[in-house]
Amino acid sequence: MKNLLSAITAISLFWIAPAGAQDKLTIMLDWFVNPDHAPLIVAQEKGYFKSTGLKVKMIEPADPNDPPKLVAAGKVDLAVSYQPQLHVQVSEGLPLARIGTLVSTPLNSLVALEGGGIKSIKDLKGKKIGFSVGGFEDALLAAMLSKHNLSIKDVELINVNFSLSPSIVAGKVDAVIGAFRNFELNQMDIIGRPGIAFYPEEEGVPPYEELIIVANKAKVTDKRYSQFLDAVERGVQYLINHPDKSWQLFIRAHKNLDDELNRRAWRDTLPRFALRPSALDSKRYSRFAAFLKKQGLIKKVQPVSEYAIELP
Repeated sequence: MKNLLSAITAISLFWIAPAGAQDKLTIMLDWFVNPDHAPLIVAQEKGYFKSTGLKVKMIEPADPNDPPKLVAAGKVDLAVSYQPQLHVQVSEGLPLARIGTLVSTPLNSLVALEGGGIKSIKDLKGKKIGFSVGGFEDALLAAMLSKHNLSIKDVELINVNFSLSPSIVAGKVDAVIGAFRNFELNQMDIIGRPGIAFYPEEEGVPPYEELIIVANKAKVTDKRYSQFLDAVERGVQYLINHPDKSWQLFIRAHKNLDDELNRRAWRDTLPRFALRPSALDSKRYSRFAAFLKKQGLIKKVQPVSEYAIELP
């Protein structure tokens, strides 16, 4: 009887342990929750994180510049960030490494008002172009202009902060660089002022990954990170197979996002999610690093293994 009770107790503990032994993991988003984060939300709502033994907490940043810095400082485990930002921050000495990808294509674009006289990039000569973040957006614009024998000196740059589409609609600028094609274009169309977009990857800029997941370089062997990415991949698979059901999961968790803009953004972002979040395209990273060096944003091209890995 004593042995039987011991066996029953052991079996009970076996079944109870997984729920009580969940490893906590924090990930700071790049901005407030939006359809760009759909794989994470679906993985959370479907219980995929929990099934891998993780209790994941997603945090919205007070400042969108903070997430990678907090990962580097060990304040959060992971962060959603941007490939261009990673190259620059690693060049500046931050101990960061890319371990996964959320959005595998650029979302950034150069946008003008449809019917406003801008039919090609050549038409931007002498025009006002708004931007929100200096540095990378300037380099992006410079590369796009150069393909059409123009330079930054041929346009007037105006800092519009984060008022991108409103500044075009109000006529304060003729175009903006840094507009996300899945949001600003929809925003303009909804108010009846559709835009025309020019895409960096079609205008001389090497393709890059818009949204990535970064970890502290010293902690990339943490077993939780592989578990996390396994769950994200399951989230992406469900999302692609069941987009409508996934949308319902998304708005159930974030009721305030159930509107026309987010529905359109959801539709337009769907084909851009990385189907294999862990997979690393080293050539893409080295090619883009060379581009940033040419633009003067980083001093040297480091080996990809120094700042991007594919977890086993």
